Parts: sequence; structure tokens; C-alpha cells
Amino acid sequence: MDYLGRKPDMSGPIPDFTDAEQELVARLLSRRYAKPVPVQLADSELQLDAASGKLTPCPTLYWCEREAQFVVCKVAAGRYRCQFFYSEADHYGTGRAEYDDLENCVTTLLQVQSDHERKSLLAASSASVADGGDYCGPVVV
Repeated sequence: MDYLGRKPDMSGPIPDFTDAEQELVARLLSRRYAKPVPVQLADSELQLDAASGKLTPCPTLYWCEREAQFVVCKVAAGRYRCQFFYSEADHYGTGRAEYDDLENCVTTLLQVQSDHERKSLLAASSASVADGGDYCGPVVV
């Protein structure tokens, strides 16, 4: 069962991303980064049924931007999972297991990564100030 209580459709292979789906993702990325971002087609193996240990090949869209790598996996017709990561040990999701709308999936993924990036930069700048980094204190006249 998925998060909506639907039983996964295991009747056949998962359909590939359509041209329209790929174009939608390309438009969203272009709008986010103000430039074209290359998106690669890939395959991922995911455990779609928690009760089964079986891995299912899933069509995947992959891109890399601003030191983060992103994947959107199609787990059934009109159903998607997503995450971004920086290394094998540093993975992040959106807090939602699946989406039934690709635009919402990608937009949320980009927003969560942007928020994470901003928080990481703030934490790094706060740490450098606390560690006596480049901070010189207030100007005294």
C-alpha cells in the first residue's frame, strides 16, 4: 500500500517518462536556475511494496546542479518519488513518500533543496564568525 492506501500496480512494467513529462521538468529547471539544465534518463531499482523485498526497475530523471544531485523516479503511471543528495551518505527527501503530480513533485524537491542550501550557508557563515573567521567586528570611529 502507498501513503494514500492504494495497492501498487504490479501488472506490468512502469511506463517511461513521456516527452511531455520530460519537457515539463526541463521548463521547471530552466525557470529555477535561469539556464537550461541537462536532464538524463536513468533507471533505479526501488522497493515499491514494503511487504516484499522485491526491487522494481523504475524510469528515473537525473540532473546535477549547484553541487546537488537530483532524482525523480516514476513508480507507476502518474506517480513519482524524489530526492536530492550530495554524497552516498547525504540524502534528503521532501517529507512526502510519493506524488501524483509531476510538477508538484519537482517544484517541492527544488524548494526543499533551496531551503537546505540556504540553511547550510547560514550555518557555515555563523560557524566561521564564531570560530573567529573573517569577522572583524564593528567599525569604531
